[in-house]
Amino acid sequence: MTKTEISNPRETSAEDRQWAALCARNAAINGGFYYAVVTTGIYCRPSCPARLPKRSNVRFFGSSTDAEAAGFRACKRCKPQEAAQAHAKSAIVAQACRQIETSDDVPTLAALAERAGLSPHHFHRVFKSVAGLTPKAYADAHRGKRVRAAIAKSATTTGAIHDGGFNSASRFYAKASGLLGMTPKNFRAGGRAEKISYVYGQCWLGGVLVAMSSQGVCAILLGDDASTLQTELQSLFPKSDLTAGDKKFAKSIIKVIAFIDQPANGLDLPLDIRGSAFQQRVWQALTGIAPGSTASYSDIANAIGSPKAVRAVAGACAANSLAVAIPCHRVVRSDGQLSGYRWGVAKKRALLDKESKS
Repeated sequence: MTKTEISNPRETSAEDRQWAALCARNAAINGGFYYAVVTTGIYCRPSCPARLPKRSNVRFFGSSTDAEAAGFRACKRCKPQEAAQAHAKSAIVAQACRQIETSDDVPTLAALAERAGLSPHHFHRVFKSVAGLTPKAYADAHRGKRVRAAIAKSATTTGAIHDGGFNSASRFYAKASGLLGMTPKNFRAGGRAEKISYVYGQCWLGGVLVAMSSQGVCAILLGDDASTLQTELQSLFPKSDLTAGDKKFAKSIIKVIAFIDQPANGLDLPLDIRGSAFQQRVWQALTGIAPGSTASYSDIANAIGSPKAVRAVAGACAANSLAVAIPCHRVVRSDGQLSGYRWGVAKKRALLDKESKS
C-alpha cells in the first residue's frame, strides 16, 4: 500500500487506522491491538521491528488471547505476550494510584489488592515493579504533596492537617519532618529557618556544589562557576538559611566526588529528595537504570504506569536537583540521541561515555 493510500481520507475503518499505525511502527498504540501474518502464523505488536508484511496477509486482533485462539504464535522478537502482561500490570497500578490519590484516607494494602483482584503479596510486588515505589511510599509521597499544598493555602496548621488526609495531629507531627523536610511552622514561612549547608569543590566534570539539610543531601549541582551554583541553590531554597559547610562537612563532598567518578559504587550518604508524587515515581524509576545503560523517556513513562506522560517525565528529569544520584543523564530520546540536560548536554555525553567504558 502506498503512502497516498494510507493517508486517503476516505479510509476510515478501524482496520485501516490499525494498518496505518502498523506502517508507522507506532509504539504509542502498543496494547491497543495486535496483528498476525497468515503466511507465517505469527502475531506481533504494532511496533515490532520485523519486516512489514503484505496488507493482504495481515489480520488484526484486540488481544493476544484472541490472536492465540485463532491459531497464531507469539513473535519471539517483540514478545507480545510479555507486553500484554506489562500493559495489564500498568493498568492495575494506574488504577491503584488513582484510588490512593482520590481517597480521603490512605487505602490499606488489602483494600487496594482486593480492588485489583490480586492477593496483597502479589499486588505489592506488581505495584513496586511498575511504579518503582511500594504502595505505602507512593501514598506517603502523594500525601506529602497534599500537605504542602494545604499548608500553603490553609489559614491554620490544624486545617492543613485535615486537608492533607491526616486523622490526628499527633500522626501528622510524627511524620511532618519527613514529608516537608522541616517543621510545619518553617514550611509555612516558606522554608525560613531551615538550615542548609553547602560546599563547592571540583570533580572530573568540573565544579560541583553539594548541599545538605538535616535530612540528607538535598542538592548536587554541576557547573564551573561557584557563584552561579550558589544562586541556583538559593533559587531552590529561597528562604532557607544557607551557610558554607565546615571542615567536617567537607568530608561529605569527598564522598559525592568519589561517587560521581564511580557511580556503580553507590553513594554512602542519605538523600533528602523533595518532589511531587509523580516526580518521585519518575526519579525512583531512574535509579533503576544501571550505569552504562540508558532508557528513553517513553520507557520511563511505561515503567511508572503512565505511558502517555512522556512530556511530564521529561519535566521531572529537568526538575531533578541531585545530579548523578538521580541519574537523569541516562535518559535519552527514543532514537537514542541525547536530549537536554539541566547541566548541559556536553556533561551528559561525558557521563554516559565514562560509564560505558567503566
